Amino acid sequence: MTVIDGTSRSTPATATSRPRQPQPSSGVNACSALPKPHPRPAGKDSYTISEVVAFTGLSAHTLRWYERIGLMPHVDRSHTGQRRFSDRDLDWLVFVGKLRLTGMPVADMVRYAELLREGESTFEARQELLESTRRDVITRIAELHDTLAVLDHKIEFYAGARTAPERHSA
Repeated sequence: MTVIDGTSRSTPATATSRPRQPQPSSGVNACSALPKPHPRPAGKDSYTISEVVAFTGLSAHTLRWYERIGLMPHVDRSHTGQRRFSDRDLDWLVFVGKLRLTGMPVADMVRYAELLREGESTFEARQELLESTRRDVITRIAELHDTLAVLDHKIEFYAGARTAPERHSA
């Protein structure tokens, strides 16, 4: 069985399918579990751009670009003009990273950020945008499962060809 949208779905078994790896039985749907936050220093809520680069793996150029296009909310500045990121900014960057992994276009991510800044009156529009992205992700997952089945079939074919008795031609 596969859990895609919070419900269990049967997956057809085929003679060529590989055994599935055992999954932890924590009872938690991995799709709905919150990501583990990057460990941050306790009691600190102000980070330089270089610290954020180290925490997120994003480049300083990408962080500045996110800010310039409106994907990153207003980042505070120190008295010398240096960017000072907060824990809330880091949480937002984790979420943006998840949106990137979904394949959501940058324009849609910026639109989501704009809707977020507009407030509660945009809940429905934000939900629709996320639901559309979710449908796209589910479609991609199904395509990847089909692709994996083809790869597994080919791998098993080649593994079987190596162990088959040699054929002698006349």
